[in-house]
Amino acid sequence: MTRRILHVVSNVAHYDDPSHPTGLWLSELTHAYDLFEEKDFEQRIMSPKGGASPLEPRALKWPLLDASARAWLRNADKMALLSNTARPDEIDPADFDAIYFTGGHAVMWDFPDSAGLQRIAREIHERGGIVSAVCHGYCGLLNTTLSDGSLLVSGRRVTGFSWREEVLAGVAKDMPYNAEEEMKRRGARYEKAFLPFVPHAVVDGRLVTGQNPASAKATAKRVIDLL
Repeated sequence: MTRRILHVVSNVAHYDDPSHPTGLWLSELTHAYDLFEEKDFEQRIMSPKGGASPLEPRALKWPLLDASARAWLRNADKMALLSNTARPDEIDPADFDAIYFTGGHAVMWDFPDSAGLQRIAREIHERGGIVSAVCHGYCGLLNTTLSDGSLLVSGRRVTGFSWREEVLAGVAKDMPYNAEEEMKRRGARYEKAFLPFVPHAVVDGRLVTGQNPASAKATAKRVIDLL
């Protein structure tokens, strides 16, 4: 049976300071998309508002721009997917077996309070599907509640971009909040690798999270294993 994956990307193009661009960390999408494509899974890309998803400039430079991301940049059909993403109201959660929240600092602004994203993640989870996120993508899970009013992440093992990694990346002072601490405040059992920036993925039932950009493949592989 063909599995169906819903990717979530950001519409945000800059930090609070408009001179500081940001957007989707491209490889966090491409690494997962490529692995799902190898399995012949059906895939669709959604964003909080629909339409274009800007790209994080830092992720498009050496050494962070890898072969997977370069291949997307050269593929007009793939890039078109990012210029015309679906809106939440165009998505039927019943059509998907898993949702995968991508990262990039941009998502810190538009993922947490998107009622559309929350509704879709909740319905996929409660239908027995998989909710997954990589790096800052876990910001999309901060305020997602279940039908009983409880937070999806409460009491669950999760990971995501750590505050230590924000500091080492030199952007901590520009962050709108500390995502690691916000996740802990919601009762999540936050975990991280001993070393920063290395692949690390956590599975708690049908909740799968990856710590940083290097964790996209590991996260996608865990999703595939569950499917």
